[in-house]
Amino acid sequence: QVQFVESGGGLVQPGGSLRLSCAASGSLIRFYTMAWYRQAPGKERERVASINSGNTTAYSDFAKGRFTISRDNAKNTVYLQMNSLKPEDTAIYYCNVLGSTRGWGQGTQVTVSP
Repeated sequence: QVQFVESGGGLVQPGGSLRLSCAASGSLIRFYTMAWYRQAPGKERERVASINSGNTTAYSDFAKGRFTISRDNAKNTVYLQMNSLKPEDTAIYYCNVLGSTRGWGQGTQVTVSP
């Protein structure tokens, strides 16, 4: 079963940037559509962005123009570049195979605050 380890989160001021990484193990992810999700306190988990095996990307409205998802199949890793961060982006960020309900990692905390 594929497992994910997310990293790269932290505390950043509004307008700042972070680059998240998601390292997969246990299976090659090159054939899967991968996605980043986030869950803010008291809210349900929501999808942020996805990237398919052909590198076609899709973004939720709140991420368009600010976030960029990418993948490096040689490293079995997916990335999320986040720019122009806002306080409402504060959440735990996770990656997973799009649509999967299993195999969630610990996530990485992103806090956007002055």
